[in-house]
Amino acid sequence: MVQFFVIHWIAESAWVRPYSWAGNNISDLGNAHCALQPDPEPRYICSPEHGLMNASFVALGVLFVVGAALAGGVLWRGGRAATAARLLLAGAGVGFVLAGLAPADVNENQHVLGALFIMAAGNIGLVVAGFGLAEHEPAPLRWGTSLLGVAAITAFGLFLSRHYLGLGMGGMERAAALPLLLWALTVGVRGLIHRAGRMYEAKPAERLSRDR
Repeated sequence: MVQFFVIHWIAESAWVRPYSWAGNNISDLGNAHCALQPDPEPRYICSPEHGLMNASFVALGVLFVVGAALAGGVLWRGGRAATAARLLLAGAGVGFVLAGLAPADVNENQHVLGALFIMAAGNIGLVVAGFGLAEHEPAPLRWGTSLLGVAAITAFGLFLSRHYLGLGMGGMERAAALPLLLWALTVGVRGLIHRAGRMYEAKPAERLSRDR
C-alpha cells in the first residue's frame, strides 16, 4: 500500500501543470496521452510518469488479491460474512489490475469496469468485513470498518451523481477510493505489530526451554 502513495506523489510531482487533488481524478496520473479531457469535468491531462503509475495500480491489485487469500484465520473468523468480504476485497484488487492495464484514455470501458470493482465491490467488502473480522480484533475496528465502508459507498454515489460538496471531482473520488486503501494499510500495520509482539514474547520461552 505504501508504494501506491509514494508513486502517486512521484507521478503528480512530474506534472508541468500542477496536479490537483480536488480537480483531477486519480486515474489522470495513468493517462497515456497529453490531451484536454472534457468529462466528467474539463481539465488538461499530461502525466509523464503514467507508466510508473499504472505499474503501481497493477502491483497494488496483486497485493490486494494475495492479502485477501493469505490472511485466513489470522484476520477473519469463519462463516459466510468473512468469505464474502474476502471475495469482494479480492475483487477490488482485480479492479486495480484492470485499471492499471487499461488507462482511461486507452480503453475507457475496461478502466471504468476496474473502477467499479474498486469503489463498488471493494467498499461493499468493507461493510461486510466489519461482520467477518475475527473476534479477537478490537470492537472499534470491526464496527469502524463497516462505517468506513458505508461512508465510502456514500461518497461513490455522490461522485457518480456529480455532487462534490465542495471537495471537487477529485476530492470526492478520493473520499470514495482512499478509505479502502487506508483500511488495508491500517490492518496490515496492525498485523505486523501483533506478529512482532508474539515473536518477542516467544523468545524468553525459547530461552527457558533451552536452559532446561
